Amino acid sequence: MELTSSLVSRKLLTPTFICLWIIMFLVEFVKGALIVAILPVYMGEVLKLSAFAIGLSFSLQYIGDNVFRSPAGWLIERIGFRITIMLGLIITFGAVSIIALTQTMGFIVLGCALLGIGTAPLWPCVMIGISAVTKENKNFGTAMGVIQISCLGGTGAGPVIINFFVGDSYTRVFWILLGCLALVIIVAFFLPGKKIKQASNDVPLDINNKKIKGIRALKETWIKVRDNLDVSPLLYPALFLQSFAVGLLTPVITLFVRTELGMSPQAFSALLVTGGGITVLGLIPIGKLVDRFGTKWFLHAGFLLSSVSIGLFAVMRSVPMIWIVVILIGISYAFILPTWDTMISHMVPEGEKGTVWGLFLTIQGSGMVVGPIVSGKLWDLLGPPAPFLGSAIVMAVLFFIHLALTRRQHSLSEIKR
Repeated sequence: MELTSSLVSRKLLTPTFICLWIIMFLVEFVKGALIVAILPVYMGEVLKLSAFAIGLSFSLQYIGDNVFRSPAGWLIERIGFRITIMLGLIITFGAVSIIALTQTMGFIVLGCALLGIGTAPLWPCVMIGISAVTKENKNFGTAMGVIQISCLGGTGAGPVIINFFVGDSYTRVFWILLGCLALVIIVAFFLPGKKIKQASNDVPLDINNKKIKGIRALKETWIKVRDNLDVSPLLYPALFLQSFAVGLLTPVITLFVRTELGMSPQAFSALLVTGGGITVLGLIPIGKLVDRFGTKWFLHAGFLLSSVSIGLFAVMRSVPMIWIVVILIGISYAFILPTWDTMISHMVPEGEKGTVWGLFLTIQGSGMVVGPIVSGKLWDLLGPPAPFLGSAIVMAVLFFIHLALTRRQHSLSEIKR
């Protein structure tokens, strides 16, 4: 997708990139505050809702965010970049308003579902925007490092900062979050707003120029994408497994550290800050190296190091060794996070970028939906270390899949020569 001809020729820190950075930081700030710090307590202790209602709300939020990424990507190509992201942000604002102003289970669940639907267009829009900004200077990895910092920073800062404002009433907290979203909507006005009536002229997908409306347009697009998207079949399980490995750890990490390792909440917080801080500090330097030397060896090292370190985390009981292992995990994810998306960006064709990015992100996000379910079963059936050993095995599988993918890319490049 072509945002504007001048946008592509600018360097990384363009107004568009800065706007995307601010939007992602503030939206993740709001989501982090809601999901981690506010909703579990607010729904359980203030509204006295059941554990089922809380679980259903969270599940619908993740499902909405994941399922609607593909339609959002398709929509970007039809109604434009700015309108799509603003629609999502307005829905997100409405979702938080519903959660803030209502107190019944049905409306709270609806608000959480809309929260997921509203944030679904963000990542497809970000990927398309970064692709355009970095096309000429070929610094996608650096850009992804910067964007990942905004996401991780927002997710981490949201719960920490918002807890300072939680008192006898949650009214002030919700007003702060709504204020952040109002600011985000204003920032979105400064994004490029070119309306895409059809695929761009330099499209290798051969999208025709007929005016096709409604369901037929969607079907026609998917047929063209399916027939012309030249990627290895191994990419699709790799997309799923990349987030599935994380999903296996998310629901059990706190319980494991407290019950199996016997660490205090303060020590666990320090552990998270250390591992997360190392990842954040490494994102931009690794992104720059990826832009210079390519993705191959960084993903090889990241998957292999992650597999070994997560496996050690499952069996280690020495606290000093746990700290070393967490540092290694932080380093491995600094290698993986900006590099993975950079590799994927090389596989996305020029035409229907929004649709393809939406498809890839939906497949990838499904791992975060399935992972926690499998994680709980592994814990119950095989014991506390099982989810971590499972995640380590998945990372090892990804290492070998990536080996196969890089060999295929090398063979294709040799053929083109």
